[in-house]
Amino acid sequence: MILTNETDSEATATDSTPDHPETQAADSKERPDPIAEQTFADLGVMAPITEALAKVGIVHPFPIQAMALPIALTGVDLIGQARTGTGKTLAFGIAMLQRIVAPDERDYDQLAKPGAPQGLVVAPTRELAGQVAKDLSTASASRKVRLCTVYGGVAYEPQLEALTEGVEVVVGTPGRLLDLVDRRVLDLSHIKVMVLDEADEMLDLGFLPDVERILSKTPELRQTMLFSATMPSAIVNLARRHLRHPVNIRAEASGEDQTVPTTAQFVYQAHELDKPEVVARILQAEDRNRVMIFSRTKRAAQRIADDLVDRGFAARPIHGDLSQIAREKALKQFRSGSVDVLVATDVAARGIDVEGVSHVINYECPDDEKTYIHRIGRTGRAGASGIAVTFVDWADQTRWKVINNALGLPFEEPQETYSTSDHLYHDLGIDRSAKGRLTPPPEQNEDRPERRERRRTEERPRRTRNRRRLRNGKPVETVGSKPEGAEADSASGAEAAESAKPRRRRRSRRGPKQDQNAES
Repeated sequence: MILTNETDSEATATDSTPDHPETQAADSKERPDPIAEQTFADLGVMAPITEALAKVGIVHPFPIQAMALPIALTGVDLIGQARTGTGKTLAFGIAMLQRIVAPDERDYDQLAKPGAPQGLVVAPTRELAGQVAKDLSTASASRKVRLCTVYGGVAYEPQLEALTEGVEVVVGTPGRLLDLVDRRVLDLSHIKVMVLDEADEMLDLGFLPDVERILSKTPELRQTMLFSATMPSAIVNLARRHLRHPVNIRAEASGEDQTVPTTAQFVYQAHELDKPEVVARILQAEDRNRVMIFSRTKRAAQRIADDLVDRGFAARPIHGDLSQIAREKALKQFRSGSVDVLVATDVAARGIDVEGVSHVINYECPDDEKTYIHRIGRTGRAGASGIAVTFVDWADQTRWKVINNALGLPFEEPQETYSTSDHLYHDLGIDRSAKGRLTPPPEQNEDRPERRERRRTEERPRRTRNRRRLRNGKPVETVGSKPEGAEADSASGAEAAESAKPRRRRRSRRGPKQDQNAES
């Protein structure tokens, strides 16, 4: 565990890290294990919040929470870096809830503008914004703190109504936040605490210019907390521009693996046509609970989900082509247990925090090591164990080697695997009698000959020709229904048309002898 403070005075005092001279490391061995020896009350968290967390079984903080809360409660800026699934949400959520004033508290009427947002959380995706709002609601269950979640893809009216009535905390995505600010419905001039959650994902999605605009709308003397799993150079530059002497917190040792240690990882070299059969057998492994399958494209996610449903599994897709209502419905079914397989694109990799995800399957090789970390971070969360399976095609061998070397994994040469491979059943605990389907295939193919024979025996009804012929936009009667004199009129009309045409001159070829005879 590393605790650093980025200040100008310390930048000249330390020489241990030449790449970041402003970083000063503290000995991680001096801090006791917070999970085993500390509670939230020991960290200075107020009683209503600790009671609300205790009701849902959250008593002991995780490392990132134990390190961040004592510093965040003092009001200083900080940068929190920890692996996905280690509890970053409550690390900043508890500090934010403790610093705001609820409507039922005595100092509420003394605020400069009661009802204006005091806390702001910016998240990169809709799913992550909803998950953060859910965790904040859990922690503030004993207080009358009003929260509002704003993101695109849904109607404006409920969000406008909530903001008009007054809220204390706003959680949203950058696009909808700026839209509401431009409408002059959302007032950010009274923000006390601002949080940038999953900042590296916002960098990947191109949201940093929008984040810069949002920061310019907030007061300068605010507390800013930035949390992320990785820290690219662009995020470091953003922190240096907008954070005042931030404390840098890392909840793992500098040489520790970036992946969650409780997650068992398996990498197989699989053929594209055999992947559906392999996935169907993995879904029948012992101790299998909820499963998340990640694909690279939206079309692939829909195709995989449809194929699993056809094989008898309870699967639902979630991707950008679905409406927000359909996405929320799929997540609700996944959380309730009515659906135990969720096929998603990377848009949902950061925002889904569901308990009981035992397996994560990468249907294709991830693009980079960050995507790999965030995908497999959906399992093995909060100290639980999990299994991550990654399929690598022959064309993705070089890409996987880069990921493997960056993370220091022992899978430089993935083992060639098929649905009949013995090591697949042994590694994942799959019964040898497992097949590729839970239900028999549909009987439509057996009925096709009968339908074809029925079509042959049935008499085809005669076609009726009731079409009307038109000439120059006027209806023309058929030959059988012409009135008397119509043929004569048509004939005379044809002769008149022929006479109106210029007479074509006929040329004849004559030899020289014929010309002499003609002259004589």
